[in-house]
Amino acid sequence: MPCLAPLCVSAWLLLLALPARTSALNESVDVLVLLPHNDSYIFSVSRVSPALEYARRRLSAGPFAGVNFTLHYVNSNCGMEALFALVDVPRDERPELIMGPVCEYAAAPVVRVASHWNIPVVSAGALASGFSNKQPEYALLTRIAPSYLKMAETFAAMFAHFGWTNAHLIYHDDKEERNCYFTMEGVHILLDGQYDTVAFALDPKDSAAHFDEIFKIMLSYQVVIMCLHADVVRDVMLKAHRRGLTNSSRLFFNIELFNSSSYGDGSWRRGDKYDDEAKAAYAFLNTVTLMKSTKPEFVDFSLEMRKSQQKTGVDNCEGCNDINMFMEGFHDALLLYALALDEAIKSGHSKKNGKEISHRMWNRTFEGIAGQVSMDANGDRNGDFSVMSMTNQETGTYETVLNYFGTNGSFQIMPGFSSERFILRGATKTPTSENTNKSSGGLGLSAATGIIVGGLLGTALLLGFYFFRKNYRITIERRTRRELCDGKHRQLREDSIRSNFSAA
Repeated sequence: MPCLAPLCVSAWLLLLALPARTSALNESVDVLVLLPHNDSYIFSVSRVSPALEYARRRLSAGPFAGVNFTLHYVNSNCGMEALFALVDVPRDERPELIMGPVCEYAAAPVVRVASHWNIPVVSAGALASGFSNKQPEYALLTRIAPSYLKMAETFAAMFAHFGWTNAHLIYHDDKEERNCYFTMEGVHILLDGQYDTVAFALDPKDSAAHFDEIFKIMLSYQVVIMCLHADVVRDVMLKAHRRGLTNSSRLFFNIELFNSSSYGDGSWRRGDKYDDEAKAAYAFLNTVTLMKSTKPEFVDFSLEMRKSQQKTGVDNCEGCNDINMFMEGFHDALLLYALALDEAIKSGHSKKNGKEISHRMWNRTFEGIAGQVSMDANGDRNGDFSVMSMTNQETGTYETVLNYFGTNGSFQIMPGFSSERFILRGATKTPTSENTNKSSGGLGLSAATGIIVGGLLGTALLLGFYFFRKNYRITIERRTRRELCDGKHRQLREDSIRSNFSAA
């Protein structure tokens, strides 16, 4: 039986190797998860915690079985409660990892303090452009979901590819979480300077109050980009269609990153008498959203998330129980941290070395639940986005016509794509009278009358332009007496996201 000796030796070596692989990393990691308890947020604890638990189970069944993640869920309330929860932790009980917050105003102070304390922060939120400047305040922030700037790269690439020259940005500003404000800020940063851009904010409580102004501006612009509530998008498209603004010389886009189903098939339909008209108007509307995954593992993940939501009895609102980027993002956040922790410890570092672990999460690629995840050298995830358009005007159904891959800046043309839809047929021109008076050298009026009328028109235009710029320019709010008394807006300045949404 001479062959048995080598076989026994091989088996013995294999037994030695298996424990080494699963127990090489033997650490307990305390994780502070800062998310709102309020289920009106699509990233509430009730919706995101099943994704984190799913990730923890996957890790414990694989090569990271030696890592014991203890998740402490604390209500961030999308406000200062997140900071208070962090600073109230005794020094010797501080977590090794913070997940969240999502809301910008909650995230800013938390990330500042955590970076000072050398605690890594991984979030599927904090998407505003100001967080892109990591040093020194946000030095340990890793963003596992594509930021608004990454989304804006999709528009910059389309402008360069199709030769568009100007854009009219319309967005809601609720003066609270300000999701659409920060969304449009990213677009403004990448387009402004290279293209003619104008931005207009609407009050969500009275959006129609300034419709006349936005349609006057729209006359002079080729591309209209909106971040608005679904019903207001419909109102804008209906009124634009009635005014003859939906034509081959103008493009309309809507940005919807969190739940594309609400703007996908049938988004124009309300069951009212305007449905047919809305369907005709939406034939000119395109939607930019995150690319959806068809990976089998993601399908299984989605089923598990829906089962968890049904068990917990999360209130069902339209679209809010769909699998969104926050569930996917926080799942992948735990995987990314485990990979970086493993590398850091094997290189002789401690789990308390937040700076080392953070930098090992950056500038790398790994396999997430929905597909490959690419992190750039600044700790921000590269994004893949889709452009959806109405491809069947009879049924009014939407499908993806164009994909944009942020890692290499390339497009993928889908079967439903039509180049005619994205190539403008010429700038919109203001109608002019073709009748001229030959006896006055081609002028319809006498020279003197022309000079007077021209002067009056010029003065009126200058005054109109002055008051328009004064009242509607895009800028961070000035320090008024009312704002100085308003705690949240004072916090906006003192805990500024350092918005680059330029002042006019």
